[in-house]
Amino acid sequence: MNEQLQKKYPVIQFASDRSLLVKLGDEISREIHEKVLKYFLLISSAGIRGLQSIHPAYNSILITFDSFLIHPHDINDRVKSLFTKEGPVNISASRIIEIPVCYDEEFAPDISLVAKHNSLTTEHVIQIHSQPEYLVYFLGFSPGFPYLGEMPKEIATPRLQTPRIKVPAGSVAIGGGHTGIYPLSSPGGWNIIGRTPLRLFSPEEEDPTLLKMGDRIKFVPITKKEFEQLKN
Repeated sequence: MNEQLQKKYPVIQFASDRSLLVKLGDEISREIHEKVLKYFLLISSAGIRGLQSIHPAYNSILITFDSFLIHPHDINDRVKSLFTKEGPVNISASRIIEIPVCYDEEFAPDISLVAKHNSLTTEHVIQIHSQPEYLVYFLGFSPGFPYLGEMPKEIATPRLQTPRIKVPAGSVAIGGGHTGIYPLSSPGGWNIIGRTPLRLFSPEEEDPTLLKMGDRIKFVPITKKEFEQLKN
């Protein structure tokens, strides 16, 4: 990010009468992600009265609040004041988590489509997809769904024209230039290229999500037999 863009941000503006949008950049990068994570933690720990939720994204943070408990201009001023704070923010060390994935066609109904779209073999798709170490930029869409960065462009594939009514939990998929994992059975329009036996969302647990913003993950190809063993 060049110096001119650095001076432009952060931009804080009202998104509605009950929400603020903090914009920290225009692109998807690890540098901007670090800023999102820093200010997400600052806002979370500020003890702002009337704050309802904080939604981090690739390069922004959406803050919703109860306007009966705090005036919109007051929360705007409180958030602005956080950006003048100096000193380090306590950010936990990034975890590296291996995600086993079975790319067998039984769990990967769209892997041939991804291969054909990019003039590759399915073996090359698996090799390329499982090669990088992905960063969890944020969680969203459904509880525990990780939005990952740095997927190789060689396997980018447009989303399905008609979304599926039901995508099985654990499905690993590609949507455009991004990849992610469906933590719950839900509708979805991404190309399914595999499945993990791990549970990404366990509502009965005190900490229900397996992955956290800032984690780094590595997809590890496994066989169908290994999938069944891990699942059981």
